[in-house]
Amino acid sequence: MNATPTESLVLAELRGRVGCITLNRPAALNALSLGMIRDISAALLRWREDPQVLAVAVRGMGKEGPFGSFCAGGDIRFFHRAALSGNPELEDFFTEEYALNHLIHTYPKPYIAFMDGICMGGGMGISQGASLRLVTERSKIAMPETGIGLFPDVGGGYFLSRCPGRLGEYLALTGLVLDGARALTAGLADAMMDSGRLAGLWESLGQTPYESGDAVERWCLNHVQKAPHKAHFPQADIDRVFALDSVKAVVLALENAEGDWARDTARLLRKRSPLMLHVVLEQVRRARGMGLAEELRMERDLVRRCFHLRPGAASETVEGIRALAVDKDHAPRWNPSRVEEVGDADVEAFFASPWPASAHPLRHLG
Repeated sequence: MNATPTESLVLAELRGRVGCITLNRPAALNALSLGMIRDISAALLRWREDPQVLAVAVRGMGKEGPFGSFCAGGDIRFFHRAALSGNPELEDFFTEEYALNHLIHTYPKPYIAFMDGICMGGGMGISQGASLRLVTERSKIAMPETGIGLFPDVGGGYFLSRCPGRLGEYLALTGLVLDGARALTAGLADAMMDSGRLAGLWESLGQTPYESGDAVERWCLNHVQKAPHKAHFPQADIDRVFALDSVKAVVLALENAEGDWARDTARLLRKRSPLMLHVVLEQVRRARGMGLAEELRMERDLVRRCFHLRPGAASETVEGIRALAVDKDHAPRWNPSRVEEVGDADVEAFFASPWPASAHPLRHLG
């Protein structure tokens, strides 16, 4: 089901006493546009003040109908075009997206995210702040930004840094895709349910009498698996390697270690943007000691630097998007080309805010 020109890419409706949001851009895997961010924000602000609304639920539209795909992230082709043309909406996109992420994390009513299918990047931004994060056997969860010369934004530094041990550094640097069970283990989901039960649960949200928002959450939890499969990470190895002081040390340790996990992880890191690997390691470690609003302001600084430290086609992010989504040659020309060539000054430049605190675009976040 594709949206017609007159059909909204975000369907926001009140069903009973639950505000229901459907991302309705299935041909693009519900990738977020600026208009979609504004529509979601407007609905949440409207329902926040409406005493009739007890809770909010959000899902994605798949190509075959509801569910099957949550949100693949931000519209990276738009990022590419906007960066090369100087479109000021690129700045608006990130400012308003991060403000939406903050709104969701601090929402005073239950916010329930149905993270079925692909949930990556911007999709994580509109789900990780949920009071109830539901995954299924079809879920594909990731923050894959280092593969396009970006960093895990939308609050990624905040929520990844709070994963067990050094799992945050591992997931942020590699962009590893997790299934639902692994997302539970990583602390990036709260419960798992069978995808076949999603439609029935969604329909029942508008038909069940609830006395409170908590009752809406309890109703959803009645539909989840009581004893989901437990997935495991090589946590001891992750904690040992990804606690090292630098990206160079991490890659060297992996390349000198034995076993498939170390070898595969080293090979994966060698494909990522060397510059952004260094930036991301610093981001996650700084974020571990930050509150949400402070961390989102740091990310807003970082994303400005991603597109403007080396403007236009020279931007690492623009090059990464070109290789993945525009020319699709999957051969990004990273600069520098190896982790050993990245200097401290190159990384530090990303963390110097381009704005005084009084003029920061996210200065109003609490």
